[in-house]
Amino acid sequence: MNRRESLKTMIAAVGAAAAGALTTRGEARPGAAAADAKLPYGKIGDLRVSRMLLGGNLLTHFTHSRDLKYVYRLTEKYNTDEKIMETLALAEQHGINTVSMHNPPRPMSVLKKYRRQGGKIQWIICPTAEVGTQDYINQVRELVDNGCEAIYLWGVHADRLVAEGRMDLVVKAVEAAKELGVASGVGCHDLNVVIECENSRVPCDFYIKTFHHHNYPSAPKPDQLKEPYREIPGYWCRDPQKTIEVMARVEKPWIAFKVMAAGAIPPQDAFQYAFQNGADHILVGMFDFEIAEDVGLVKSILPTVNRSQPWRS
Repeated sequence: MNRRESLKTMIAAVGAAAAGALTTRGEARPGAAAADAKLPYGKIGDLRVSRMLLGGNLLTHFTHSRDLKYVYRLTEKYNTDEKIMETLALAEQHGINTVSMHNPPRPMSVLKKYRRQGGKIQWIICPTAEVGTQDYINQVRELVDNGCEAIYLWGVHADRLVAEGRMDLVVKAVEAAKELGVASGVGCHDLNVVIECENSRVPCDFYIKTFHHHNYPSAPKPDQLKEPYREIPGYWCRDPQKTIEVMARVEKPWIAFKVMAAGAIPPQDAFQYAFQNGADHILVGMFDFEIAEDVGLVKSILPTVNRSQPWRS
């Protein structure tokens, strides 16, 4: 080792000892938090959840990159298991206390490893097994056994089940988690899911619903909005104004996701719009190098928010 390399190693070690939140390699350490990493939070049931959650789409490599197919592979190559561990640690270090995603085996194994090594970030996970089957019950039980703090019905399932009129299965999915003592929510893209859940008094504890405005180049065209609901590449919130109106009447916590329309809307604009118009939390997919800036934006935005509806968490 030459003198320059030796000096860099010494500086990294001293900095890590002083900050208490870094490894000797200069990486964020699981479970460690910087002294000033206070991010406002709300409560979902008994669960204390930061106003910003770490989204799992980049961690699971599901990037929603429209027709840019190479981005999927690029994300996979960048977000290795080790990089995901660093991203989780950085999120915690900056005050994000919860991650949310679906449950593919490989990313779940990384979450488990991170927790074994001292990570404290909470999990809000949606099982992907078919609702109403023993596989779904088994996945819910396995998640809870592994320490998952909250579970929700995957939006892909909820959209379809509500469209088919199978509210009985929506209720079964919600109750499967509640029976095991964890907070239980419903996710969706289609606003009708929330409407029907409220009309049917589905006993969920929270909603995870897409929300973003349409003021960006690849936003939906008027003719697309005349079609029956389906997930069309380029947008994930069909009717932002109606979403605002419906969610204003809902008294359960709302975690808004796809707030940047998969990267098409700048963070400052997206975060302000979501919080201003009723979201209690935002679920944001971030690479490791975006976390500090995005957390800073949330901290600066929240004190300026003038909402017409109360916080539900």
